[in-house]
Amino acid sequence: MAMAASSSSSSLLRNPTVAILVVLCLCSALKLCNGYYYTINRHSFGHRHHRPRFASHNYRDALTKSILFFEGQRSGRLPSSQRLTWRRNSGLSDGSAAHVDLVGGYYDAGDNVKFGFPMAFTTTMLSWSVIEFGGLMKSELPNAKAAIRWATDYLLKATAHPDTIYVQVGDANRDHECWERPEDMDTPRNVYKVDKNSPGSDVAGETAAALAAASLVFRRSDPAYSKLLVRRALRVFQFADKYRGPYSNGLKRVVCPFYCSYSGYEDELLWGAAWLFKATKNPIFLKYIQINGQTLGAGEYDNTFGWDNKHVGARILLSKAFLVQKLQSLHDYKGHADNFICSVIPGASFSSTQYTRGGLLFKMSDDNMQYVTSTSFLLLAYAKYLTSADRIVNCGGTTVTPSRLRSIAKKQVDYLLGDNPLKMSYMVGYGPRYPQKIHHRGSSLPSIATHPAKIQCHAGFDFMHSTSANPNVLVGAVVGGPDMNDRFPDDRSDYEQSEPSTYINAPLVGALAYLAHSFGQL
Repeated sequence: MAMAASSSSSSLLRNPTVAILVVLCLCSALKLCNGYYYTINRHSFGHRHHRPRFASHNYRDALTKSILFFEGQRSGRLPSSQRLTWRRNSGLSDGSAAHVDLVGGYYDAGDNVKFGFPMAFTTTMLSWSVIEFGGLMKSELPNAKAAIRWATDYLLKATAHPDTIYVQVGDANRDHECWERPEDMDTPRNVYKVDKNSPGSDVAGETAAALAAASLVFRRSDPAYSKLLVRRALRVFQFADKYRGPYSNGLKRVVCPFYCSYSGYEDELLWGAAWLFKATKNPIFLKYIQINGQTLGAGEYDNTFGWDNKHVGARILLSKAFLVQKLQSLHDYKGHADNFICSVIPGASFSSTQYTRGGLLFKMSDDNMQYVTSTSFLLLAYAKYLTSADRIVNCGGTTVTPSRLRSIAKKQVDYLLGDNPLKMSYMVGYGPRYPQKIHHRGSSLPSIATHPAKIQCHAGFDFMHSTSANPNVLVGAVVGGPDMNDRFPDDRSDYEQSEPSTYINAPLVGALAYLAHSFGQL
């Protein structure tokens, strides 16, 4: 069909009746192929040139499951709308040790501790996913908003007292000595906080970012809640900026090595200010960014974006203000963002990112898939901004277009969903082959429904060491993923590769919404 038409076929297509028949036949063929087709639409997220494309994956199904996963991570009293029914209420007295209400929120991964630092980052990225691509989510948008609100309701509790943030519930070391369902846990639910005397600008800056980003999500649907979130974000950011220091200093025994602030707190201050500027439009935050941006690391050449280091995310977000809102004073952030983009482009002269032989972006052996999903989201978001401004990226003579960024992101998501040497989906419940023995207590132990009696702390390890598949399917969970050689053992004891986490899924939600829309599935 790509060949030039002969003179006879050209004359046929000049006949309107024949032309309509040809188009109808083509559309019919597109719909029959794999069930999905690309809707040609000049206004579809800035695409300038369209041609039919075919999806090898059901991105809509993956989107649904990626959001459903968060219900499996819920702590607190579960609502009647709970869809993962093998989970039950848990942590109903959380906070009582400090005479505060800290019921709710999320368990970060496969254990039963509530870590505020990664929970706040998860909230920010879920919110950014909805801000950029929520308009495409259709029936999944309410579910995405519910996932965000489950987190923000908790973060509001954790920040209820001025100049104080409750940043953790549970003793991670004691928790890891047991293998028990969250519904059964009897390990200490100690409460840990940062305040004036023991500051935590990193966790406070991220919490401010989460509340500010979420305020944008609820601005139209729940204005009162949105205003509450942004007011709290302002107060929390002032605390983060006024009482500076990494939370790992005062809470090292508690948060390390689990969620130490290895990158310091400067990135969270820049990130928090960027989100507050976006949420409030207040020039005070623009001035703050202009004055402090460089000292907070805006121009550094780090290229890893995740729960610890937010520099890259801040650069991409602030570049939007320049590219889309035409805010000339933030011109430098286009260059800062471009430096990150060039670092991940395979073959570009400034590329510094490893890829496996199978094509997976590879940052580190522990929980690598978090960097795959966060980078994929940033590529798609930046492609959107570049398209809006009719710009490209120049990587030392290599021209990188928005479509190239989308292609790289799609390849990463496709690998995650099964286009890899093992032909395995790394999302539980998606596709014909996926991890069966994930490192997750609630998933690996019999549910309350099938085993009402309490499973004691050490008794649970019999299930942990079992070679049987997990009895409860944690639908939508994305695990840490394969190693540098594209190998995956599907071993429950291998937490580096087999443990899911909320911050893997959060940016993936946005990426899947974009891809599902692009291929006419939404």
